[in-house]
Amino acid sequence: MKAPLPDTLKSVKDFSRPTITFAIARANGFDTAYIGCSDFKVYRADFAAPKFEPKNLYSHESYVTGVALSGDTLVSGSYDGKLIWFDTDEGDVYRTTDAHAKWIRKVVASPDGKFVASVADDMVCKVWDAATGRLVHALRGHKERTPNDFTSMLYAVTFSADGKLIATGDKVGHVVVWDAATGKELAACEAPVMYTWDKVQRLHSIGGVRSLAFSPDGKSLAVGGMGQVGNIDHLEGKARVEVFDWRTGKRTAEFPGDKFAGLVNRLAWAPDGSWLVGAGGASEGFLCFFDPAGKKTLRQEKLAAHVHDFAISDAGDLITSVGHNRITVHRLG
Repeated sequence: MKAPLPDTLKSVKDFSRPTITFAIARANGFDTAYIGCSDFKVYRADFAAPKFEPKNLYSHESYVTGVALSGDTLVSGSYDGKLIWFDTDEGDVYRTTDAHAKWIRKVVASPDGKFVASVADDMVCKVWDAATGRLVHALRGHKERTPNDFTSMLYAVTFSADGKLIATGDKVGHVVVWDAATGKELAACEAPVMYTWDKVQRLHSIGGVRSLAFSPDGKSLAVGGMGQVGNIDHLEGKARVEVFDWRTGKRTAEFPGDKFAGLVNRLAWAPDGSWLVGAGGASEGFLCFFDPAGKKTLRQEKLAAHVHDFAISDAGDLITSVGHNRITVHRLG
């Protein structure tokens, strides 16, 4: 399937929201999406409705930072450390799990919907059977302390397109690739530029790997974050993407950012692998398209608000972005 070209990108919908939206799950080909927000709530959003009014479904006890769809099951994760299972047909919460000891940062479903993976600041990636809620793997390959002996965070997780691989990324730029079936660690990649440590004034750090995406053939792994920062109280580093041959750990492409500042919070490849799209932001948001093979930036689009997540259609022709008080829909082709 040939992917639409980034130069055909156009905004088709733009909605304001009273809260920050941290996560979105949108089934391919459907107008319904599920979003997790800063008001601790999970909503159902209908993009075809005459008036855009997301419906409150249920609540966590803190920020909802991950939502994943597995057939008729929605799984959400929160800073409260819990995973909640919700039946989208029946409209009921039917399972709540004390999943992690610290803040959950991301929740994703495998492409076939059989598994859900969650990562949290306890530095563990947990893989769950989506149907039963059974814990399948607890993947431990990230250190709890930074080299400066401060608490680390585990921000990012993704599955490969065939569901055979899982990748996880942490605050200091350490990325681990796992065998999804066995839980065995296969390889590691390093993106240390995405971590900034101030050892003089504030004894504080910022950055980290915030997004990961395998290429459709599973051979390359894209890593998103932010470049080095001067004032670590602000997201002033340039938006940064690196691409690795994960088996060797060798970096094959680098996009250090020349226009937008802030974190790259979400990455996705075109279905044919011809381009890579990243989104994120600081005071403002962006969508940036890259050609990893040609090592060039294809398009950089400014958005009105910092983007925390997006959902992309299987054909790569629809991108629904969520973030600071806004939800936008862009179409390609």
